Amino acid sequence: MPVTPTKAMVLAAGLGLRMRPLTEHLPKPLVRVAGQPLLDHVLDKLAGAGVAEAVVNVHYLPDQIIQHAASRARPRVVISDERSHVLGTGGAVVKALPLLGKEPFFLVNADTMWIDGVRPNMTRLAETFDPDLMDILLLMAPTTSSIGYGGRGDYAMLPDGALRKRREHQVVPFVYAGAAIMSPSLFADMPAGEFSLTMIFDRANEQERLFGLRLDGVWMHVGTPDAVEAAEEAFLESVA
Repeated sequence: MPVTPTKAMVLAAGLGLRMRPLTEHLPKPLVRVAGQPLLDHVLDKLAGAGVAEAVVNVHYLPDQIIQHAASRARPRVVISDERSHVLGTGGAVVKALPLLGKEPFFLVNADTMWIDGVRPNMTRLAETFDPDLMDILLLMAPTTSSIGYGGRGDYAMLPDGALRKRREHQVVPFVYAGAAIMSPSLFADMPAGEFSLTMIFDRANEQERLFGLRLDGVWMHVGTPDAVEAAEEAFLESVA
C-alpha cells in the first residue's frame, strides 16, 4: 500500500564549494533562484505534499539557515545541528533518526530544484512507494532533458521501476534528482559517524529493493553560479 510521509529530512549541511563565490559568505541552500532561496523551493514542495515537519541539518554557516528556517510555519522546521562534526549524507540521516520516527520519510537535497509537470512529483513519489517491494524510491530525471547536467547518468531503470547502477564507462539515461522516500529501517545497523548515502543506495540495489520514479517535468542541476541563471530562466518561463 502507498504511504503518505508526514516527515522529511532536508540535507542542507554541504559546503557549496562549486557554487563559489556565491557561497563564500552564504550557505548554498540560501542562494536565490527566481527570487527565492533554494531551501524554500524545497520546503514549499514538501508542504504541498502534506509534510508537517522537516528536519534540516546544518554545518556550514549554520546560523544563517537556522535564522531563515525559523520563519517557516509549513512545514515546521527542526534543526539537526552538525556544526561540530562532518557526518556526510548518510551519517546525517543516522543522527536525525530520533527526529524522523519509524515511518518512511521524504529525503530531499536542499539544493535540488525542478519544475513539476501535471501533478506534483512529491505526491507521485508518495503514491508509488510500496514498502512491501522497496526500501528506497528515488526521483529520477532523464539526463537528456535536464538543465545544467552534463554527466553520464546514475542509473538505468527497468519497466517496473527497478534501478540498476551505472557501471564504469557506461552511459545511462537517468540521474538522481535529489528527492526520495526511504524506510528508516535501512539505517538500523549503521554506526554513528561519517558515511555517504551511496552506501545505502548500493545496499538496497544489491537486494533489488531500490526503485525509481521518472520525474514529470524538468529537473535543474543547480551546481554552479552559471547554472543558477539557467535554472532561473527555466523557472520564470514555466510560470509566465
